[in-house]
Amino acid sequence: MPAFISGANITGLCKELKENSAIDPKLYDKYHVKRGLRRSDGTGVIAGITNICNVHGYVVNEGEIEAIPGELIYRGYSITDLVENVEAEDRYGFEETVFLLLFGHLPSVQELEKFSSYISLKRDLPAGFVEDMILKAPSKNIMNKLARSVLALYSYDDECENKGIENEMRTAVSLIAKLPVIMASAYQVKKRCYDNESMIMHPINYEENTAQCILSLLRPDRKYTKDEAQMLDRLLMLQAEHGGGNNSTFTCRVLTSSGTDPYSAYSSAICSLKGPRHGGANLKVIRMLDNFKENIRNWSDEGEVADYMRKIIRKEANDNSGLIYGMGHAVYTISDPRAVILKKKAFELAAGREIEAEFRLLETIERLTPEIFKQEKGSDKTMCANVDMYSGLVYRMLGIPEDLFTPLFAVARMAGWAAHRMEEILTCGRIIRPAYKAIAAERDYIKINER
Repeated sequence: MPAFISGANITGLCKELKENSAIDPKLYDKYHVKRGLRRSDGTGVIAGITNICNVHGYVVNEGEIEAIPGELIYRGYSITDLVENVEAEDRYGFEETVFLLLFGHLPSVQELEKFSSYISLKRDLPAGFVEDMILKAPSKNIMNKLARSVLALYSYDDECENKGIENEMRTAVSLIAKLPVIMASAYQVKKRCYDNESMIMHPINYEENTAQCILSLLRPDRKYTKDEAQMLDRLLMLQAEHGGGNNSTFTCRVLTSSGTDPYSAYSSAICSLKGPRHGGANLKVIRMLDNFKENIRNWSDEGEVADYMRKIIRKEANDNSGLIYGMGHAVYTISDPRAVILKKKAFELAAGREIEAEFRLLETIERLTPEIFKQEKGSDKTMCANVDMYSGLVYRMLGIPEDLFTPLFAVARMAGWAAHRMEEILTCGRIIRPAYKAIAAERDYIKINER
């Protein structure tokens, strides 16, 4: 290894970089900088207008934020209504949700049948793609492989630079169809190359919808129950969209505003979602839960659970972050509708099974967190469970490996990204370019022999 990038030399240079990068936190207030594009009261800076989704968790009354039960609205329809009506009719809802997000209205029976069939038929990957792009370059992290594979599909598309809305729609639906297959293939290769386990590649069953396809491709015997497939279907519905301001969707819109191709925009959204502050949060919750299970003898003893929670908040336990993962949200205050729906469905499926005790433990953590935070931090902030509180355990109940928790989020959210990309193309027309305040002082150039 060249001496320049090893040992004390690089350590010293990085130390200098830290010193040269330091910014006094007071300057953010002085120049009215909205860090994270959020105001001091937690509300987001409005960067655009959208017809696609409304994420509603509070109202501002005479300058004061008032907490309200959370609402998630897709194209004017409450997510609660969408899920409840699908359940009342005992059918699947993800494909209908995708249609709604992409085209702006609920499909008729005939439209939904044709659309669902089209998605199934578009699942095939290009000839040689699995061998060349996945088998020959395995990845320990499936999210990186998803992003690379989406970007690679550009090379297989003769119309890759056609920005017409019809071609954009064909590309979007094709990727929505293919992501589950890419995810499953990447996971099987990862198992063989890094986990020393058998790799099983099933052919696509074109009669299966998205939720069924995922379970079918992941399970060695391809078997699943209707309850399991519908549970996954509901989770896909809940994660399909969450407004234009979330990090990955905003990333997609930023890249779209530059005029780049769809594959570049969608792969960047996947990279954003990978982050533990965004889509990777459900894995943080499941690892926190495992830590609770290891350190609490009686899971039903609320006093013991509370005592351990205090240790976590004091940064004395778990990962020493001081955080109870799965609690709190940037917008939702009293409740996250996704968490409410998912929790109800999860308890129905877990009832009477061994995993029910883990759901009960999570429920205890959810219930105790606001009061313990108030006691430990003196905070009166309204706090609720977010969808990540229960999604990871639902995945575990369905036998889905941890490697796929965040990739499954990407499979669902692809629909929302596509809707926002097309809205950006159709309605905006300006490159997104916020300003940064430069504070570096001017310096005189120093000749190289005098440095």
